[in-house]
Amino acid sequence: MNFNLKDKKILITGASGGIGKSLCKKFIEMDCKVIFTSSSNQKLNELEKIFGKKFLYYVLDLSDVNSLSNSILKISNENKDIDILINNAGITDDNLLLRMKPNQWHKVININLNSNFYIIKAILSNMLKNKSGKIIGITSVVAATGNPGQSNYTASKSGMISMYKSIALEVAQRNININLIAPGFITSPMTNKLTDIQKNNIMEKIPMKKFGNPEDIANLALFLSSDYSSYITGQTFHVNGGMMMV
Repeated sequence: MNFNLKDKKILITGASGGIGKSLCKKFIEMDCKVIFTSSSNQKLNELEKIFGKKFLYYVLDLSDVNSLSNSILKISNENKDIDILINNAGITDDNLLLRMKPNQWHKVININLNSNFYIIKAILSNMLKNKSGKIIGITSVVAATGNPGQSNYTASKSGMISMYKSIALEVAQRNININLIAPGFITSPMTNKLTDIQKNNIMEKIPMKKFGNPEDIANLALFLSSDYSSYITGQTFHVNGGMMMV
């Protein structure tokens, strides 16, 4: 399948994470012009060592509203030709609700959900002028199932789903497609920290009896970024090995 994404410009948030790196690698293989963003210069320097200086690198601190607003406007003004936006960045800070501190709640909501408002608003204006665009959000299977100890995380990820559907409706006639990918358990530094007992307990819930790979997410993102998905918008695609079937 030829996705024909050569020279398309793509902005990827959370580029230094496991899924983020896989997304960047996959779109570079398609000869795209990738804009890497991460929360610190240190992480961007590490990415530049891996992928080279031919691409663009920006610090995007999703935890600081003022910094985020200024940075994303700078990116938008300097790159009015962004074709694809993937909001991939996110964090967890788990606790049972009765033990959860207000700062744990607000931090996760701000980084995982509120940041989408500022980023999409800044990038969407140019897409509307260009009369084309693809926006993809990375949500989670637990947005639909819930998960003990993650009321903040699940709220942020389910909030993304309804938010993206609303925006998809607003721009459906403007040649802009907006969709989401909901990963299940994907091999990452986070899953590597799990004990064997925890992994086995999770595996019991997955019919395929294995974790997914970051590339599984990147492959779907390629399809949703291509013309093959031109009649698809406002949808959430689950990639979870059968853990939840919708």
